[in-house]
Amino acid sequence: QVQLVESGGGLVQAGGSLRLSCTASGNIFNINTIGWYRQAPGKQRELLASIPSGSTTKSADSVKGRFTISRDNVKNTVYLQMNSLKSEDTAVYYCGVDAYHGIKYWGKGTLVTVSS
Repeated sequence: QVQLVESGGGLVQAGGSLRLSCTASGNIFNINTIGWYRQAPGKQRELLASIPSGSTTKSADSVKGRFTISRDNVKNTVYLQMNSLKSEDTAVYYCGVDAYHGIKYWGKGTLVTVSS
C-alpha cells in the first residue's frame, strides 16, 4: 500500500500563492504516476498536474502558467506551487497515485479557499 498525506491548504486572498505538499510512504516503489487533483463543490474531481515515473511533468490547460508540480525524491514529497489564485480555485486538493499494479491511492485532501 501507499499512504499519502497532503498539507499546505488554507485561506488566501485572490492573487495570492500557496504551496501544497504531499508526502508518500509505504510501498513507494509501486508508484507509477503521482499527481495533484482538486474537487470543487458539486463538481467532478479533476487532474491538475502529474509526474509520471521517468517522464516529464504534465499540467492541465486550466492551470498552466499558474500551477507548477515538482518533487523531492529524498523527502518522497511532491509539491504544487499555486500562484495567481482565483476564487474558482477554491476546492479540496488531493494527491493521487497510480500504482504499477493498477490500484489508485488517494490522500485525505487539503482545503484551499480563495477569497475575492
